[in-house]
Amino acid sequence: MGDPDLLEMVEQEGKRSSRDITYSIQMSEQSMSSRESSFLIKEERMPAKRFNLFLRRRLMFQKREQSKDSVFFRDGIRQIDFVLSYVDDIKKDSDLKAERRKEFELNLRKTGLELEVEDKRDSEDGRTYFVKIHAPWEVLVTYAEVLGIKMPIKESDIPRPENNPLRYMLGPVKLPQEVRFPRPEYFTAQFSRHRQELFLIEDEATFFPSSSRNRIVYYILSRCPFGIEDGKKRFGIERLLTSNTYSSAYPLHDGQYWKPAEPPNIVNERYILYQNWARFSYFYKEQPLDLIKNYFGEKIGIYFVFLGFYTEMLLIAAAVGLACLIYGILSMDANESSTEICDPEIGGQMIMCPLCDQVCDYWRLNSTCLTSKLSHLFDNESTVFFAIFMGIWVTLFLEFWKQRQARLEYEWDLVDFEEEQQQLQLRPEFEAMCKHRKMNPVTKEMEPYMPLWNRIPWYFLSGATVTFWMALVVSSMVAVIVYRLSVFATFASFMESEASLQHVKVYFTPQLATSLSGSCLNFMVILMLNFFYEKISAWITKMEIPRTYQEYESSLTLKMFLFQFVNYYSSCFYVAFFKGKFVGYPGKYTYLFNVWRSEECDPGGCLIELTTQLTIIMTGKQIFGNIKEAIYPLVFNWWRRRKARTNSEKLYSRWEQDHDLETFGQLGLFYEYLETVIQFGFVTLFVASFPLAPLLALLNNIIEIRVDAWKLTTQYRRPVAAKAHSIGVWQDILYGMAVVSVATNAFIVAFTSDIIPRLVYYYAYSTNTTHPFKGYVNNSLSVFLIADFPNHTAPSEKRDFTTCRYRDYRHPPEDDEHKYLHNMQFWHVLAAKMTFIIVMEHIVFLVKFLLAWMIPDVPKDVEERIKREKLMTVKILHDFELKKLKENLGINSEVFSKQVLMEESKAQLAKSTI
Repeated sequence: MGDPDLLEMVEQEGKRSSRDITYSIQMSEQSMSSRESSFLIKEERMPAKRFNLFLRRRLMFQKREQSKDSVFFRDGIRQIDFVLSYVDDIKKDSDLKAERRKEFELNLRKTGLELEVEDKRDSEDGRTYFVKIHAPWEVLVTYAEVLGIKMPIKESDIPRPENNPLRYMLGPVKLPQEVRFPRPEYFTAQFSRHRQELFLIEDEATFFPSSSRNRIVYYILSRCPFGIEDGKKRFGIERLLTSNTYSSAYPLHDGQYWKPAEPPNIVNERYILYQNWARFSYFYKEQPLDLIKNYFGEKIGIYFVFLGFYTEMLLIAAAVGLACLIYGILSMDANESSTEICDPEIGGQMIMCPLCDQVCDYWRLNSTCLTSKLSHLFDNESTVFFAIFMGIWVTLFLEFWKQRQARLEYEWDLVDFEEEQQQLQLRPEFEAMCKHRKMNPVTKEMEPYMPLWNRIPWYFLSGATVTFWMALVVSSMVAVIVYRLSVFATFASFMESEASLQHVKVYFTPQLATSLSGSCLNFMVILMLNFFYEKISAWITKMEIPRTYQEYESSLTLKMFLFQFVNYYSSCFYVAFFKGKFVGYPGKYTYLFNVWRSEECDPGGCLIELTTQLTIIMTGKQIFGNIKEAIYPLVFNWWRRRKARTNSEKLYSRWEQDHDLETFGQLGLFYEYLETVIQFGFVTLFVASFPLAPLLALLNNIIEIRVDAWKLTTQYRRPVAAKAHSIGVWQDILYGMAVVSVATNAFIVAFTSDIIPRLVYYYAYSTNTTHPFKGYVNNSLSVFLIADFPNHTAPSEKRDFTTCRYRDYRHPPEDDEHKYLHNMQFWHVLAAKMTFIIVMEHIVFLVKFLLAWMIPDVPKDVEERIKREKLMTVKILHDFELKKLKENLGINSEVFSKQVLMEESKAQLAKSTI
């Protein structure tokens, strides 16, 4: 008789739906020989017991024959569009969950969906039920019309643009034509079930792509009711997942990513994507964007388009930044400032004032020889050029992205797609929580409504939470500053030995040690705060009960971006604009909390410390992010599969394989965008101090694209397809950061870099025409009389020096009238800095506005193609309707003519009778 568990499962399935049984009989008739078919006809007339016995045998045979990679029902014909899974719960609410599932699946069947249940005894872990869902043709055509899905009506006669003059040089990076363009281009129109003859329907089973099918099924699942509880109607798969009624809901991958499709599967797009996109050996290849869109949907597709375009634009910025660094390396030996600092006769004779009270000793200027040379790599004449260039680059990037986005909207049939279509689709959670209803002015229908007074408390809580966590970030930054101030004295006590006062080169200064350890500590604090804030912000946003998914994402985006902006950039802003600016001078230093003396910059400036901070945070974030994205799903999937393989003799089916994969989630793409935007901030906001930032971002993005592709195709369940025509609110954030970056880079060049003081010295104070920068170091250091040190600040060990030097522009102690006051050079330098900021900002903003005006948002050829497609679509629709009208009129004319002939014959008959 066979496996009794399988027989029991089939018997339960037969009781569940008589329509499924009938369908299985029909499929069996088609696959059997004529003898078996005749036998089945006889069996239909036999008693029900013998009929069920035959059916069980037949389905058992099909079960054994089913491949583990099958994406079909047991009949091998109906495609699986979605899968639900659940585990028997032995807790007290197990009956309630079972009742919810029963009601939910019953309502799914009422919508026209077809379900097939796999018993837990046939699963590998022996405890999970799988509910496979198939959307038949009538359901697909109905909801395709509801969702406004565009489908092909005629193959396009507009050739693809291939006018790139570099297409022959770019041959190695191109993918095969069949991968780049898996389907021909079509003229499309919104699907209408009453106009099915208009559309190019060759095969109903393959007419709707799998991404459209799973999108339709998810739309039904998210609005299907499962009962009434506490007087409220409950519905939506998301609520059932939250309550653990179902453990998961997901569409299936096409097949295995390591091998092509086998019959009866027609195509395995997952395998094609893995071979041509997800492999790291293809890092230099272009992305198969159309195939990504077809498989994962437009929303995920447009993210990879944006990431790829951003990476391409980084090539230019990285090349210029690398050139600036090479210039710094080549001009290092010719740099007069570092030469004087390293010279034993100049820098070696300059005794510098202690960098902390009592514990720190005096030190010679040439002990900072190495840091002064390193500082020149990033602080030279090319710094100004690169800052201006990046201001123009970011404008070109955003303007060209608008053009790329417009071209994408045309190619992916998103021209007429409006976000309002998404806004009309309410979140099931919002509908469930609302007690009030009001008329929608757009649809003129009654819909759930949440009064403002119900949301205000949550808005206040949300604002207070964000403010508290941003204050916590600032407090953490202050704590790191306190750490730096505390450990600086410790480093100085054992690192500033007699070597710093002798003519010995010191390669690791207390400033550098403090900067490195402080930056590493700050990075660890950033990661910890991010981990906790992500959980809290998601919970707060959920409690606000946003109306639509778009509102939910916008609210979460604002919270997360504000927090991460402060979290990642606050320490960089401190080093760039505050450190060393309010130090005071020897004998009258400023103190933090009246305890710790404010940090001073290196004699070469704070730019090298800002570069160190950026390098550690940016590089650490990127390395940690890529390792987390690659290792996290790999480890969890391995562990989940290891736990699931308890019944290894059972069929490890396609739905079980996908069930053991990690979930991408609705916010998976959100965090990818957030990561890219934060990186964009490092590339633009502080790039004047770190010209290698674009190169690091470029290398990271090349890896990031392949890591994201690899995890989506191999380690994650297939996400539900969703539409989008832009990157949404992230575009506004990028524009805002582009504007801020002009100001930050101007201030970095003016106040953090040493460019402006050197230029003022060159034009106003240098007396050496042959070497105009000679003597700059001595000019930039003021003199302090050691006898003027207060007792509590003077070094504990007495020295024979009478004066020491410090970085500032102040009158010497000999000038009794202006002793230690700022001299005229200080005001000249300050005026030059302010002038530079104003001039640079106006030049960059003027160029930005000119470029924005000159570069159209929509390319001319795209405008022409859009007009051509709209014209052809209207013509095709007109011809179709005219043809139908003529056919109807022709039938009516024929009927009318027959009636006239009959009336005439009757009249003639009556006349002849008379």
